[in-house]
Amino acid sequence: MDRALVVFSGGLDSTTALYWALDRFEEVYAITFRYGQRHALEVEMAERIAKGVGVKDHMILDVDLSQIGGSALTDHSIELPLDREPTEGGIPITYVPFRNGIFLSLAAAWAEVRGVRHLVGGWNAVDFSGYPDCREGFLKAMEGAINLGTRAGVEGRGFVIHAPLIHLSKAQIIALGLSLGADYSLSISCYQGEEVPCGRCDSCVLRARGWNQVGVMDHLLERLLREGKLSLGGLGSRIDRVRPVHYKRDHEDS
Repeated sequence: MDRALVVFSGGLDSTTALYWALDRFEEVYAITFRYGQRHALEVEMAERIAKGVGVKDHMILDVDLSQIGGSALTDHSIELPLDREPTEGGIPITYVPFRNGIFLSLAAAWAEVRGVRHLVGGWNAVDFSGYPDCREGFLKAMEGAINLGTRAGVEGRGFVIHAPLIHLSKAQIIALGLSLGADYSLSISCYQGEEVPCGRCDSCVLRARGWNQVGVMDHLLERLLREGKLSLGGLGSRIDRVRPVHYKRDHEDS
């Protein structure tokens, strides 16, 4: 039986990767990391998504990378970059040192115990924020290292890392997910850690731009509107900037 483990943050890219795996493998597992991220709400949402789509088993693993620090995502004393072009300025302060290497190592250990050899993730080298551990070369190197350093690899039952989104733009990722029936209404991308996206951090900028290019309202915003958690104040005048729509929290004047 073909089985896969998805490294699943609960964000837009990993949600697409999850639906991609569900379309291709007989059994799908997911592993989510609570790593001291300021946007830990994504873990709660990841649980809800995984349960809703019928993931075989969803593991939440605590790995406190805030003890290492060095990133605005794990150290609250470091300010998040806001209102900027995400692809400018080299590797940003939101880079978490070797995060994907750590996650893949732990995912491989979990998968090896359960006889799962396919590892899937939403890593992307196009619409990303300059993270070095999101590149295809890194993933190939990790696949080789994992197979060299595990019993499964030595005994000929090696791992395969699947990165179906690696060469896709954010708009193409969303379009792929929609073609697979993906529901993004619970996927959280905002680095600020709020359910209502700030529309200003790198992750919000890239997500909004992708939905604008697809020409569909973000499922998350649709849900928040239905639930009265934000109010629609008009379409954004520049589709290539921060927000697909201008919105206000439910306690603000519309």
